[in-house]
Amino acid sequence: MSYFIEQGPLALLTGFFIGHALGDFPLQGDYLAKHKVRSQAGSIGVWIIALSAHSLIHAGAVWLVSGSLFFCMAELLLHALIDFCKGEGRFGIVTDQVLHLACKVVYVPLLVMGWPAS
Repeated sequence: MSYFIEQGPLALLTGFFIGHALGDFPLQGDYLAKHKVRSQAGSIGVWIIALSAHSLIHAGAVWLVSGSLFFCMAELLLHALIDFCKGEGRFGIVTDQVLHLACKVVYVPLLVMGWPAS
């Protein structure tokens, strides 16, 4: 069980939010911010690598905070999907951030209840 889970739901949520802030701002950098958007990447390969690398940073943060490989993989997929939609112009930064943080809000009660079972 992770340290954050042992400390309770508020600590877990705070850990997720801090990990998210680190991943979306200082750990993203200009290269990933630009090239994770398909229309700005220059090639499909660069786009896939940039979007995947950015999503892996977030997945790693979720794994470190939760200790759960399941939620790590869920974050990898959900973060990539949300950022893809934002990059395609389906919504802006506010909706993007709300959706990312909403994922973490959903993870917390599931983890606190012990789901998924190890």
